[in-house]
Amino acid sequence: MKTINDYNFKDKKALIRVDFNVPLNEQQEVGDTSRIEGAKPTIDKILKDGGSAILMSHLGRPKGVDKKNSLQHIVKKVSEILGVEVKFVDECVGEKAQQAAKDLKPGEVLLLENLRFHAEEEKGDEEFSRKLSTLGDIYVNDAFGTAHRAHASTTIVANYFEDKCVGALLGKEIDSLEKVLGSSEKPVTAVLGGAKVSTKITVIENILDKIDHLIIGGGMTYTFTKAKGGTIGDSLVENDKLELALEILRKAEEKGVKIHLPVDAVIADSFSEEADTKIVSVDEIPEGWMGLDIGPDTVKKYGQILEESKTILWNGPMGVFEMQAFAKGTIAVGEHIAAATKKGAFSLVGGGDSVAAVKQFGLEDQVSYVSTGGGAMLEMLEGKSLPGIEALKK
Repeated sequence: MKTINDYNFKDKKALIRVDFNVPLNEQQEVGDTSRIEGAKPTIDKILKDGGSAILMSHLGRPKGVDKKNSLQHIVKKVSEILGVEVKFVDECVGEKAQQAAKDLKPGEVLLLENLRFHAEEEKGDEEFSRKLSTLGDIYVNDAFGTAHRAHASTTIVANYFEDKCVGALLGKEIDSLEKVLGSSEKPVTAVLGGAKVSTKITVIENILDKIDHLIIGGGMTYTFTKAKGGTIGDSLVENDKLELALEILRKAEEKGVKIHLPVDAVIADSFSEEADTKIVSVDEIPEGWMGLDIGPDTVKKYGQILEESKTILWNGPMGVFEMQAFAKGTIAVGEHIAAATKKGAFSLVGGGDSVAAVKQFGLEDQVSYVSTGGGAMLEMLEGKSLPGIEALKK
């Protein structure tokens, strides 16, 4: 697979799939610029070589043309971050788009309108992909967040290019995941949180051969706890996954992987910031109460394991961190990961909630890498090949 460093873009028009699916506030202003900043190194390299950049992305989930999801809203912010006045065309295929691409001079940047204003984008339509391909000379995929989708702009369009490559951001994502999954820097620890065992089962099965420790947190704690005979009150549980939880524990033991489950929990009498709370043993939660965070003894236990780790993957929070009363476990785990990183460990954080947590609690710059793609990262962790990446290998 070629990277942008394998090409000199002088006098070339690079058609770049970026992931500018950014949050907009009520004034239609960009709420989080990290995805735009993530694409900057790729665009900078192309412009510095003397090429021009044609950017394509989706925004939101529009059904047809919906001005609320127009990429025009982000032009000002993209221009500001790139330090170049970004041109905009309110189409992504058709005569207007063709003309705008044709008129583009070296050193200039053009942003196309939202790809998902066309149903053909998500269908991976061949003709729509062909039309997109006529806009540039080289195809660059720098959108990890959509690399697991076989959409027109992420996968099919690559078939129409002789010259195609991985952008700097996508390359970093692939390298970071491979660094975790193929790491010889041991011990390797995976921290998995979130609500359900069922959403992480394939990940767990795929990474058991590659890790030394698996730390469990979040709602899935209580499926494991109940499976082991514990009392979990009204905590979240997948009753149809109890046998599966026991099977995971058995498999881990066979492979010499230590699974660490919470020993205590912060419980509440309702799912609310104002609920009454107390700390109890994780397997002795009374009726009418639910576990919403890991307790202090668990934090201490997990902290020790994390700070002795050399490679760390974190996917999923330890509790309902959106509520202050149940955020302590997630914050503490993040701080222990940051401390391990400071001591030389490589740490990768990925998955929407984990990323939101590290940003919210100011830990983003204290870990080695924060992934931009939740779904894509999970699929790579599951051992699946991503169509957006496979298309660049052909």
